[in-house]
Amino acid sequence: MTLVAHPVAAAARARGRRRLRPGRPVRLGFLLGPVLLLALWAAASAAGRLDPRFLSAPWTVVATAGELIASGRLQDNLLTSLGRVTLGLAAGVPLGAALALVSGLSRWGEAIIDGPVQIKRAIPSLALMPLLILWLGIGEGMKVTVIAVGVLVPIYIHTHNGLRGIDSRYVELAETVGLGRGAFIGRVVLPGALPGFLLGLRFAVTTAWLFLVVAELINSTSGIGYMMDLARTYGQTDVILVGIVLYGLLGLFSDAAVRLVERRALSWRRTLAS
Repeated sequence: MTLVAHPVAAAARARGRRRLRPGRPVRLGFLLGPVLLLALWAAASAAGRLDPRFLSAPWTVVATAGELIASGRLQDNLLTSLGRVTLGLAAGVPLGAALALVSGLSRWGEAIIDGPVQIKRAIPSLALMPLLILWLGIGEGMKVTVIAVGVLVPIYIHTHNGLRGIDSRYVELAETVGLGRGAFIGRVVLPGALPGFLLGLRFAVTTAWLFLVVAELINSTSGIGYMMDLARTYGQTDVILVGIVLYGLLGLFSDAAVRLVERRALSWRRTLAS
């Protein structure tokens, strides 16, 4: 005799199973936290809890941003900063991934590469600035190098971890079917390392904006950081806040773009968010 599960009981069990997982991401949910923070800022400013000399109200910052856009200052500095970040990512991401592949696929490669990368990871970026200025001057090369070196580390670490986390059964299967070195890298290594690489890319795009701030606040004549440093000289809190908000939005939407790519590229995986 075939037993048929009662529909109500089956639905109850399904609801019970769903309670254990967070479910699919909320559409545009990454904006919820910033919107609540903005609402809190606006409420505190309207209630007079914040001294405008130290923290301008949101509407003042919006008005200042409009003035900067009308004068063209904001667009010019933004384009300069975007160019630096793009060049830094274009240099740092492939280099970090290449180093991770060499280190992950070779014992000698790991012995040679991993130590210096870990040393760089432990050295604060500001500690490298005097040396990079001596080597490269204060031009664009120095700023792009600072970003590229900063981006390299998270790409390397997470891609390397992804390589080391590949199931050994896939390696044994590749050996059994007689895959060559190139086919093994293309069919096993790269797909296996992709989740780690994309996670590293999320950290990298955020790190790129952090290192841009460091580069632009030191000996710079253009960019968002330069605009903020100039505003500090004249005590223009509203202009500084425009730069801070802009940096935050750029980082937020950069991360959201990489997360979208990550969800599309790894749609085959079953996770808690599936």
